[in-house]
Amino acid sequence: MAHEIIGKCPVCNQELEVTRMDCQFCGTSIQGNFEICKFCKLDSEQKEFIEVFIKCRGNIKEVERELSISYPTVRSRLDHAIKALGYDVGAAPDDDKAQKRKEILDMLNSGELSSKEAVKLLKDL
Repeated sequence: MAHEIIGKCPVCNQELEVTRMDCQFCGTSIQGNFEICKFCKLDSEQKEFIEVFIKCRGNIKEVERELSISYPTVRSRLDHAIKALGYDVGAAPDDDKAQKRKEILDMLNSGELSSKEAVKLLKDL
């Protein structure tokens, strides 16, 4: 039985490197230094989140519904996954709350949110 490859050392949390690959069909072995894919560097929670995000085609409202989490939590998990993949998400600007407020009101205006949901999200800011 094969196990899913892990990307971080369970002892020191540093990135792991693949040094040997074996073909289970013909028995061929290859040795060297191989990088693991970026997605292997994600922890299981991040992988699950990214899978749901892709399944929902990036629609944050659908991700909220499927995972039963709030809009800010979706954004936070997305930022953490982006960082784990090695990308910079940038520093949050001072007017981050104003931007979030605008996004909530835009979602309300487009019908993606009910007024009750919008009020709850605005209160949570």
